[in-house]
Amino acid sequence: MPNLTPWLQLHADQLDEANTLAESVLPALAADQLLAIGVPQAQGGAGGDVRDAIEAIASVAELSLSAAFVFWGQRCFIEFLLQSPNRALAGKHLPALLAGTQAGASGLSNAMKFLSGIEQLQITAARNGDGLLVDGALAWVTNLRKAGFVAAAAVAPNDGAPPLIVAFDSRLDGVQRNADLDLIALRGSNTASLKLTQVAIAAEDIISDNAPAWLPQVRPAFLGMQCGMSIGLARASLAQAMSISQDSRNALAPRIEALKATLDTTVATLLAGVHDGRFQKEAPAMFRLRIQLAELVQQAMMLELQAMGGRAYLSEHQQGFARRWRESAFIPIVTPSLTQLQSALRQFDSQQAAKAAGNPA
Repeated sequence: MPNLTPWLQLHADQLDEANTLAESVLPALAADQLLAIGVPQAQGGAGGDVRDAIEAIASVAELSLSAAFVFWGQRCFIEFLLQSPNRALAGKHLPALLAGTQAGASGLSNAMKFLSGIEQLQITAARNGDGLLVDGALAWVTNLRKAGFVAAAAVAPNDGAPPLIVAFDSRLDGVQRNADLDLIALRGSNTASLKLTQVAIAAEDIISDNAPAWLPQVRPAFLGMQCGMSIGLARASLAQAMSISQDSRNALAPRIEALKATLDTTVATLLAGVHDGRFQKEAPAMFRLRIQLAELVQQAMMLELQAMGGRAYLSEHQQGFARRWRESAFIPIVTPSLTQLQSALRQFDSQQAAKAAGNPA
């Protein structure tokens, strides 16, 4: 990341604390061709697969979780188009998305919770010719650039048909982007809520006409790239803890090395499962990895804090610690949150226990 690395080293704290550079993040990511990583060359990308995208997001997260959050949102929307049966929609949006001139927002956190039985869909749809009229709200969406964006959302038709996944442009009548959420960190990520009022969605803007069947297919990439944020933050914290420990008399180095080894093993398991497709059918295994990575972030932060000691409370000795501490507070709550994943796992385990006991209920 020859251009992005020095830019983030200079502006990471500002991206965390304010929205003044929010519009610059996406062009900065595009300038180093990061948005094309893991996208087939035939579709304008750099080649590779989603594992490469996860590692790229992790590399950005080592420097700034705000930038990595934007990267995740953009790359998720790109992935939705890559995995959509609507090939024309990808042809329509991919060039601008890869170039960073068009912002793409995931908007599917509600849908992923719906898929796991955690939450009902927040957007409804009525048939409008061969398209839809949609109403509802999304409480938390990132990468909603004020210059314009295209977002994905799951909608529930009012005629009883399966939910759909649609794409909508911020310029459409009835799309309202509210003011940036008043976050305690990641304020440069263009994160806001959306309200949709009688928004007309054309048939050609439908990503999938069967969300329950399509979402499990894309969920491993969605969660895997989300895990990239945890991976990068944990790596950054452990690297800083080790750097301090090597120059001091504390005895933390063996614990840091052990946690790094655990992190490396967990990442390898994640990448293998995303690549071989097992997580499409074994969602609980991926949920557990997401939870484990979040816990590793917290452990890494504690090691960095212990390595710094009292200097952690002195502004002149920060070296990014206070920012990483704030960033780490986001990891457990990004949707699906750890609480939501744990609830889904309890439900899954209960169902498995009932089956083992011969009770299909």
